[in-house]
Amino acid sequence: MSDIVEKTLTALPGLFLQNQPVGGSPAAKTSFSSRLGGLIRGITALTSKHEEEKLIQQELNSLKATVSAPTTTLKMMKECMVRLIYCEMLGYDASFGYIHAIKLAQQGNLLEKRVGYLAVSLFLHESHELLLLLVNTVLKDLQSTNLVEICMALTVVSQIFPREMIPAVLPLIEDKLQHSKEIIRRKAVLALYKFHLIAPNQVQHIHIKFRKALCDRDVGVMAASLHIYLRMIKENPSGYKDLTGSFVTILKQVVGGKLPVDFNYHNVPAPWLQIQLLRILGLLGKDDQRTSELMYDVLDESLRRAELNHNVTYAILFECVHTVYSIYPKSDLLEKAAKCIGKFVLSPKINLKYLGLKALTYVIQQDPTLALQHQMTIIECLDHPDPIIKRETLELLYRITNTQNVTVIVQKMLEYLHQSKEEYIIVNLVGKIAELAEKYAPDNSWFIQTMNAVFSVGGDVMHPDIPNNFLRLLAEGFDDETENQQLRLYAVQSYLTLLDMENVLYPQRFLQVMSWVLGEYSYLLDKETPEEIITRLYKLLMKESISSETKAWLIAAVTKLTPQAHSADIVEKLIQEFTTSLDTCMRQHAFELKYLHKNVELMKSLLPRDRSCEDLVVDASLSFLDGFVAEGLSQGAAPYKPHHQRQEEKLSQEKVLNFEPYGLSFSSSGFTGRQSPAGISLGSDVSGNSAETSQKETNSLKLEGVKKLWGKEGYLPKESKGGDEAEAPPVPPETAILENRDQAITRNDQSQVLTQSKEEKEKQMLASSLFVGLGSENTIHLLGKADPVSHKFRRKSKVKEARSGETAHSSLSTLSNVVCADDDDLNTLHDRGDKGLKKFSLSSELLDSKSLTELPLVEKLSNCSLSAPSLFADNNMEILHPPPSTTASVVKQLSVVSSLEETTECMHSSLTEVCNNETISVSSYKIWEDDCLLMVWLVVNKTDLELKSAHLEVFPAENFKITEQSGCCLPVVDAESTTSFHHRVQVEQPFTEGSLSGFLTYQMVDVHPVQLDFSINLSLLDFIRPLKISTEDFGKLWLSFANDVKQNIKTAASPAVLPSALNVLQQKLRLHVIDVVGSEGLLACQLLPSVPCLLHCRVHADVLALWFRSSCPALPDYLSCQCQKVMEGS
Repeated sequence: MSDIVEKTLTALPGLFLQNQPVGGSPAAKTSFSSRLGGLIRGITALTSKHEEEKLIQQELNSLKATVSAPTTTLKMMKECMVRLIYCEMLGYDASFGYIHAIKLAQQGNLLEKRVGYLAVSLFLHESHELLLLLVNTVLKDLQSTNLVEICMALTVVSQIFPREMIPAVLPLIEDKLQHSKEIIRRKAVLALYKFHLIAPNQVQHIHIKFRKALCDRDVGVMAASLHIYLRMIKENPSGYKDLTGSFVTILKQVVGGKLPVDFNYHNVPAPWLQIQLLRILGLLGKDDQRTSELMYDVLDESLRRAELNHNVTYAILFECVHTVYSIYPKSDLLEKAAKCIGKFVLSPKINLKYLGLKALTYVIQQDPTLALQHQMTIIECLDHPDPIIKRETLELLYRITNTQNVTVIVQKMLEYLHQSKEEYIIVNLVGKIAELAEKYAPDNSWFIQTMNAVFSVGGDVMHPDIPNNFLRLLAEGFDDETENQQLRLYAVQSYLTLLDMENVLYPQRFLQVMSWVLGEYSYLLDKETPEEIITRLYKLLMKESISSETKAWLIAAVTKLTPQAHSADIVEKLIQEFTTSLDTCMRQHAFELKYLHKNVELMKSLLPRDRSCEDLVVDASLSFLDGFVAEGLSQGAAPYKPHHQRQEEKLSQEKVLNFEPYGLSFSSSGFTGRQSPAGISLGSDVSGNSAETSQKETNSLKLEGVKKLWGKEGYLPKESKGGDEAEAPPVPPETAILENRDQAITRNDQSQVLTQSKEEKEKQMLASSLFVGLGSENTIHLLGKADPVSHKFRRKSKVKEARSGETAHSSLSTLSNVVCADDDDLNTLHDRGDKGLKKFSLSSELLDSKSLTELPLVEKLSNCSLSAPSLFADNNMEILHPPPSTTASVVKQLSVVSSLEETTECMHSSLTEVCNNETISVSSYKIWEDDCLLMVWLVVNKTDLELKSAHLEVFPAENFKITEQSGCCLPVVDAESTTSFHHRVQVEQPFTEGSLSGFLTYQMVDVHPVQLDFSINLSLLDFIRPLKISTEDFGKLWLSFANDVKQNIKTAASPAVLPSALNVLQQKLRLHVIDVVGSEGLLACQLLPSVPCLLHCRVHADVLALWFRSSCPALPDYLSCQCQKVMEGS
């Protein structure tokens, strides 16, 4: 440590005093070195944390007095700032020096500004309030002629900069992209990359300049632009397919060593640049054969040149393998990638072995035989001394789990779980074991025993969803009612046996599960009476180790069992014990039990047997209060406002800093402060009382005759009632595939020595158990994907059972209109009334037909992606199922059977194919209903074979609530060979880009089940709906919203600009036009279910000024970007 300190002290004076003239005063160096060096030496010599705190506090007091003194020069301030940085880096508060760091960056010379900028970048964060004081300094330095000042400003902008001040510096940074110095261009690109991360909508208009940066003559500028392209291609790969050739050319030059040697690392040409390009190519080539063919040669060259001689080449090889398995497959490349994985897995080095297991886990979906080739190595890794290797091996086994090897794999996971002490590993493994047990349990006893082990080992650190899902599974039941009772009975018997064991402490959550199950299903027991169960629960209640929350669960179980018991002695004793408890919650439960116990018949009606899963009918609109509300409003009471709206109104009226930049006026008469564009001032009647609004001037909006009602046209839009939660429908029956078992094992056994030791034979037997069912016809279970083989436990909602008699067969549906790229005529289908799935054909004559009914066409809102769900959510890896290469000649031509049925009133998108193979085609389209987005999936059988079963499932997605729709009013056009599935999609929290992923499992007659994965993109615009409110309500809402965005769009100077713009916004973005006065217009919309957004637009000369306000911060930004797109497109 002393050597490092001495080197640091030697280097610091030269770093911070490098602008001193040669032969200058040595006193400066001595003074600086003595002060900062003395502080560092003093800290390193201390022996306790208390002494360090005392020394640092003395130093901070001295620095505070120095920086506050009026006689302190900028040179002294610079030295003080360096010491402050050191104290702050040690974790001590030096906030008194923040403002002085900003002043130093504003006033000093180059070296002083450099220290000031450095201190600001270390002291402040992006949302710090003092950062606004630096904006003018950055603007001045960006306009400077000194290259060093420009570089410092660009560096600070790319590190920390307030999001709302981006428009102020964006034009200057755009100009720097054309600067003659490459370092300025490179830093400008990095600054724009930072802007794209924090506010992507504000830099979308300069994408053409990003392309120029990609083709820049300087390698550094080109490399900096790859960061932006990697981010944008992840969001929208189809928009950048045309750049594939450029990326391939760049990678060829890098691999060929055409770049300057400065970019080499250990004689490897630009390794990080290669990794970036490989990731980009993997995204562009996904599910695209034509694009993938462009990169086959360069990937082959990358695999050949990356020799295993350094760690960085291992990273390149790993990315090559990832890219090869991501793009459209080529046999030669797949073979070379498999050899590369084999070298990693068989390597004696731990790091390479881990890398090989990671790659093998990733590619197992594409090539299950790779696991068979290395099965003995995988078995050895299970006993590896390195815990990381062992954990990654379990992850690999988790992904190859099926019904035939689940018991062995879960046993290995439980063994590792008993040995592990890390909380993160326990939580992770417990969740995986619970998932595998639910999906592939061979019988009831194994399932209950496995879950008991999970609850015992996982304890109270496991995710609460695991016990909740287990209880829900028991309550909802399965397809077979007999199996339901057997499972519940075995669970009750198992828990009674565990409770009878002496001196055993169980986790609190496990006891809660036991109490709930015993309270609900102990009536299934023949030998045990309710009194005996209550006695055991009472003994458990009296233990000191039981938490208050668990006691509440136990009392609830006793309450359920009390109506079934004939003797009430234990219940009376429990009531006497807990009615005097100091715990308020326990005392409340005891009093509830006491008063319910007085009326046994009432208890039986309130607590019936096996009714835990019944749905309660709740009047969410509180319609029974309508009379009371109407009476209160008639007497002058103010309408109700939600808490968040009251808070926003309060904040909007407080005196705060005005962050709105000066710009175009939004009113002909002008309005100040937070005055509404509707002419409502802060002093107007905002509460909705009966006082009439004073008449406005002739150029302002008129508000006479506006309704003031509590209901749909009140302040808040009416919330739509959500439908029942979607349940997973049963998947096709299980098909046993065992014929490849012996062949898969003997493939590796042939190379083994005939005389094996006992240990080797045990490994072989373990391998045969772990890797059974991995033949080519089996489907590997993947993280986040459902296995096509039927699960042991298939939940079935009791509500769904009740409705099954009403809708016995789902209606077959397809699109009512199809938008073709060349304005081709629409294909139509007709319902034949046949419930069987038969062959579907499309006639070529229909393409020339001109007799079809014209239907309203809706512009496609988002591009659909065919990417499969990511295997690794933590490292952004994605894999896909490449579709088989099929030509148009293989698929039969389609013929139409009749004309289109009557269409729905809701707007809908065009038909988009999401996945297909030589047998089945799956397409989808969107219906924008008033309260949700309705996704319709159309499944078409393209063969003559009979389709035995088909099941489509959509995975739960972040930000969305997905509900299966059993029956709905659609533009249904059923054909003989089509069937449809409907899902309601609702937004749970705002987002920018999202996607829905799922799979279709189908089975032809005498053929094994097949699974097709699909994914489709969703945009926030899919959930935007018109908001119909009055002008007065617009003004009141405008005052209550604090998040706003302004946008100026250049248009042609014409009197028809405003009506044309309003029409475009109404048609393309679904905005409701509230009022138009002169050159101003008011519009409103809402993000489902009830997040309003307001727009005030005004035409001034050739500029259309847009001003958005909303309670959601992300909504104005998003709509501003969409408005710019549709206006430029129109």
